[in-house]
Amino acid sequence: MVNLKTTVKDIGFTHEDFAALLDKYDYHFSPGDVVAGTVFSIEPRGALIDIGAKTAAYIPIQEMSINRVESPEEVLQSNETREFFILTDENEDGQLTLSIRRIEYMRAWERVRQLQAEDATVRSQVFATNRGGALVRIEGLRGFIPGSHISTRKPKEELVAEELPLKFLEVDEDRNRLVLSHRRALVERKMNRLEVGEVVIGTVRGIKPYGAFIDIGGVSGLLHISEISHDHIDTPHSVFNVNDEVKVMIIDLDAERGRISLSTKQLEPEPGAMVKNRELVYEKAEEMAAKFREKMLAQKQAKAGIDIPVDSIDADDDLSDEILEDVPSAMEEDLPEELAPEAAAPEAAAPEAAAPEAAAPEAAAPEAAAPEAAPEAAAPEAVLDVEEAIPPATVE
Repeated sequence: MVNLKTTVKDIGFTHEDFAALLDKYDYHFSPGDVVAGTVFSIEPRGALIDIGAKTAAYIPIQEMSINRVESPEEVLQSNETREFFILTDENEDGQLTLSIRRIEYMRAWERVRQLQAEDATVRSQVFATNRGGALVRIEGLRGFIPGSHISTRKPKEELVAEELPLKFLEVDEDRNRLVLSHRRALVERKMNRLEVGEVVIGTVRGIKPYGAFIDIGGVSGLLHISEISHDHIDTPHSVFNVNDEVKVMIIDLDAERGRISLSTKQLEPEPGAMVKNRELVYEKAEEMAAKFREKMLAQKQAKAGIDIPVDSIDADDDLSDEILEDVPSAMEEDLPEELAPEAAAPEAAAPEAAAPEAAAPEAAAPEAAAPEAAPEAAAPEAVLDVEEAIPPATVE
């Protein structure tokens, strides 16, 4: 029988030496870094990820996606390699906490900024309403449509599951606010088929002290009190009633602000005819509109191509900070303060809670077309009633 002996050579390298070598060459990771990692082990409520540190990092299930995840297997597979965001520094066990959700949010904000810069119209389904408006998801971010920017005759609560065309009003990652307008999208689409100087037939849908709101093919235009007649008008109620059919001329199309300005004054063949003989105004409308267009063309040519401003509304209907300071945050499940990197901390964390439907009692929907202010009259804010604060909305 052959006696085999194994000789172990003393290489003079201890476990302590090996640990010291690891410390020397170990990478240093900081919250906010994006690193490559390989899925090491999937657990019921999270996963262990090898990112080259001494201890496997951990990603909890709530950080695996911008959308709600029921099980880690929906997102991760064993031995899969992908990018991870380092969410927190090492805990007492030397373990880092990772996130995929943060990467998706950063890319989502980049995408919506691009869409806003392109003045794109996006479509999204309403998933909830609250007393201030409606909630949608854009690129995974939670967007808010103020009630005054929802142009529909449906009750607001009946919009859930309905897909709406939308324009961007505010994209603010620092304040975690994404605000959109359904009204602007509809007005822009309608504007593509309208022209300044065109005569259209509409229906009076609302009367305010400063003017009447006229529905023209599904969008609302403002006939300001100063554009009703050459004669003085005390109140639009003295000339119009709700549901009156009227013939008006378009005097301004502002796609950026999402508004249409109308006039009957420019259609009067005689000053005051809109008050004294409305049928004459309607009969001569096309003739007077043609003269108006000729006048505008002559003015533009005289000014070497510079547009002549026409009487319209000056007030900007952009959203004010004061009015919309309580807009629901765009990030649906904000991190607890101790977990969130300082640079990415949202303005107001919204932990997981009840669905938005339960977040606040429903209130009556604002008018489909918000009143826009004018220099001649103290009209209310175009976007929201200041007294109607928008409560923070959480999601499931």
